[in-house]
Amino acid sequence: MAKALVIVESPAKARTITRFLGRNFVVKASMGHVRDLPRSQFGIDINNGFQPKYITIRGKGKILAELRNEAKKVDKVYLATDPDREGEAISWHLAQALQLDESSNCRIEFSEITKPAIEKALAKPRPIDADLVDAQQARRVLDRMVGYQLSPLLWNKVRKGLSAGRVQSVALRLICDREEEIDAFEPEEYWSITARLRPEDKEEIFIAKLHRQGQEKIAIPNKEAADKILADLTGHDWVVTSVTKKERRRYPAPPFTTSSLQQEASKRLRFSAQKTMSLAQQLYEGLDIGKGSVGLITYLRTDSVRVSAEAKAQARKMIKENFGSDFVPARSPQYKSKGGAQDAHEAIRPTDVYLHPDSLKPYLKRDQLRLYRLIWERFVASQMAPAIVDTVGVDIQVGGYTFRATGSVIKFPGFMTLYIEQEEEPAESEEGVLPDLEEGQKVKPLEIIPKQHFTQPPPRYSEASLVRTMEELGIGRPSTYAPTIDTLQKRDYVYMEDRRFHPTELGKIVVALLKEHFPNIIDTEFTAQLEQRLDEIEEGKEDWVEVVKEFYVPFAKQVDAAKEHMEEVSLPDEVTEEVCELCGQNMVIKHGRFGKFLACPGFPECKNTKPILKEIGVECPKCKGQVVERRSKRGRVFYGCSNYPECHFTMWNRPTGQRCPECGELLVIKGGRRGESIVCSNKECGYKTKG
Repeated sequence: MAKALVIVESPAKARTITRFLGRNFVVKASMGHVRDLPRSQFGIDINNGFQPKYITIRGKGKILAELRNEAKKVDKVYLATDPDREGEAISWHLAQALQLDESSNCRIEFSEITKPAIEKALAKPRPIDADLVDAQQARRVLDRMVGYQLSPLLWNKVRKGLSAGRVQSVALRLICDREEEIDAFEPEEYWSITARLRPEDKEEIFIAKLHRQGQEKIAIPNKEAADKILADLTGHDWVVTSVTKKERRRYPAPPFTTSSLQQEASKRLRFSAQKTMSLAQQLYEGLDIGKGSVGLITYLRTDSVRVSAEAKAQARKMIKENFGSDFVPARSPQYKSKGGAQDAHEAIRPTDVYLHPDSLKPYLKRDQLRLYRLIWERFVASQMAPAIVDTVGVDIQVGGYTFRATGSVIKFPGFMTLYIEQEEEPAESEEGVLPDLEEGQKVKPLEIIPKQHFTQPPPRYSEASLVRTMEELGIGRPSTYAPTIDTLQKRDYVYMEDRRFHPTELGKIVVALLKEHFPNIIDTEFTAQLEQRLDEIEEGKEDWVEVVKEFYVPFAKQVDAAKEHMEEVSLPDEVTEEVCELCGQNMVIKHGRFGKFLACPGFPECKNTKPILKEIGVECPKCKGQVVERRSKRGRVFYGCSNYPECHFTMWNRPTGQRCPECGELLVIKGGRRGESIVCSNKECGYKTKG
């Protein structure tokens, strides 16, 4: 008979842990939360210290009965839920349901699912942390108060099925405020002047940009000013006045936190935050890699960049063996977590750095492997030596103007041989390899190029930039970003277009109403301060009931006032000229998770819907129809013929409309780590050029 019962959340985690424990242990899964606030009622006793009313979640009664039965058979029960606030709360609910003494050493925690980590955790059980439970309970109560008070208000005043949330509404405000900035933006004209130059005694050509006039940095507001400068340059010698050479070190990015993983997976792999977290959970809980289920990464919910001494030592050994001793820094890099980070867990890293991604190809699904490779490469690179770059800056005097050319050469690649952090919007680099130049040397202008520019509005938020902004402002916590973004799309408050968030008219109206009647609820600073107070509850510095009370008393008054004074809003659908072929009514534009679509206004009697076809200016190679952008059921963009279903032409990559000069097939635009390339759609051809 087993002597101890270990309870985890998921069957996958249970299977992995079972491999590491002997026959004296039985491992069972609670399948997540077992108790929660009731869905059908408010569930909080306002007059009795804001005590929550917990009930067994529907469908969990059978699981709890099985756990109670197993608990009777053993000498000891260990609660091994995730090592965070929510995991602590699940353990507390399990202790309540199983009538365990929560002050006894019944709780174990680990940040990676490996045999040494599990054995270490079992050797150091502890009581349930009441402060962690209180912090999670306060969050749950606050979120219930906001959601269950504001959502019905929006149902009555705007539309049924809407929702508001403590973090969700602030995130929506960020998107709407950015849209207002874009609408109000007035572009300003400016010009640049660049020159293609060649040393008089060499054939090498390089680029220099007008930098200053006299000692002042130059600004060229219009064509007239640009023409005047061009006239001033005529008849003067171009002379090198300074050559500055420096050796610069470029250091690697730290290993991933939850937030940075979501951002980088969005930029590099085009994963949604929700998809990233789902895949990371699978990697953490364990996957079969030919020798049973193995946890491949450490805990995925963390805001710390700390790395254990053991993991550093293993990484250094592996780097020396596979890259050479030059790539091992004299001392292991030390990374500093951002202010306010909990630092309870390590950064996200592979549990075993010797499990190279290539060795896992036969066992992992494509996207599991892509995310694991991203985590593995980022971690290994973070422990490697910095890159050494030789930079050169050259100033060239012509008349009273100075042109500047910059160049760089990688002297030692260091970590860059494995991984370089992806920029969401890479800036146009003006650096290149410069010829050897000396002060006093003359160069010859081959071409002087004036170019008109206009200032650009701030870009709309992508998933990566929204997550980064929420983290910087202290809104929510890493574990809340993915569900928050998902809810905004499900509620039709925002839609994605070209991988950027656009607010719907509904989203704008909801934000406007909340700004007017609940200015603090939708205020970023207020939300961040409340998040800090939740952290202080966790640290034992605040009483959770007092925090909730201070929030609720003024909030309840705002709700009462809004019920009386908030105006009702009618939001008509935008009618199009497209006629429903089923019932003859003019179809209307709706917004869904994957953007705009056409729907029949006769719903639910008529459920006809159509995609809004977005032409890309390319003729279908099969039937001479138009190639349009479409979306799969999973939301992935692809390109097909507008004459579907008569014509079945489709492709994943965007066609350019041009033909391959080598085989005659369509050329397509394909994205990669180093930007976009134009490649032949015929895989056997291999033609490729830079986009």
